Amino acid sequence: MVMGIRKPRSAIICTAVAAITGIAISWPASFASAAPVTGLHYAPNGDISSSGAYPPGALGFNMADISASWMLAYLPKGVKALVWLGDCGGVTSSFRSQVHPFLGRSRVWGFYLMDEPSPGSCPAAHLKAESDWIHANDPGAKTFIIEQTLSVSSHPNYTGGYTPRNSDIDYYGLDPYPCRNDTYPVPLDGCNYRYITMAVTAAETAGIPRADIVPVYQAFGGGSSGDDGNGSYILPTATQERQIMSTWRGLIARPAFDYAYSWGVQSGDTALSDAPASLQQVFAANNG
Repeated sequence: MVMGIRKPRSAIICTAVAAITGIAISWPASFASAAPVTGLHYAPNGDISSSGAYPPGALGFNMADISASWMLAYLPKGVKALVWLGDCGGVTSSFRSQVHPFLGRSRVWGFYLMDEPSPGSCPAAHLKAESDWIHANDPGAKTFIIEQTLSVSSHPNYTGGYTPRNSDIDYYGLDPYPCRNDTYPVPLDGCNYRYITMAVTAAETAGIPRADIVPVYQAFGGGSSGDDGNGSYILPTATQERQIMSTWRGLIARPAFDYAYSWGVQSGDTALSDAPASLQQVFAANNG
């Protein structure tokens, strides 16, 4: 019997990506070395296919977007779950029934409470109650939201939003997508990486420590959804994506996890699942 050669992790990922795209791929070990350092990588939307496969795993994503407990059985070894709740009602019977099937499950890393909630319609006290309940009933599980700027990306402002002090949430994702085609208030056709720096500064000013911030990498573009600058988002190139990661590295060197938005298509855009192989390579190298 001929013994097989054990491939390094990057080679395994490369093979998987090639199987998806039909393109032979290779990259140097330092391909994404400038990215923040973390062992957990998340890319939501359509993570579990109808056949039970986990496609994001081909690019090394090891934190899955799930919303039902049956999905846990389909997670590959080593993949953790971030459970989507999307509930801002506080600790209601509906909330408890939604969370209960996941309590004490070793594959569950934490709970995604809300995506860009608005303080006007989603009181911080409600999310605090939910986060406190989860911490009390599932010690070790983390809570997470995406924080919404209360202004625009070119002048971000998180003051009056959610912080550890008023919500007891563990981690806050910031999503200042820098690649866009805008006309207002600042014309832009390309990527302005200062949007990332300004967002982190604004979050700190509002009371969110850098240790609690999760970087969200732009991995989509086009589609029918406009941005907050009277324009549209542009899919980053591989070079631009590396600069996005490098900018984040200078601000949040070791986050709890990183977040690529999005694996699956939303509103007819181009997402990571159908992005050019060169962009997929950046994430595969980073995640490897």
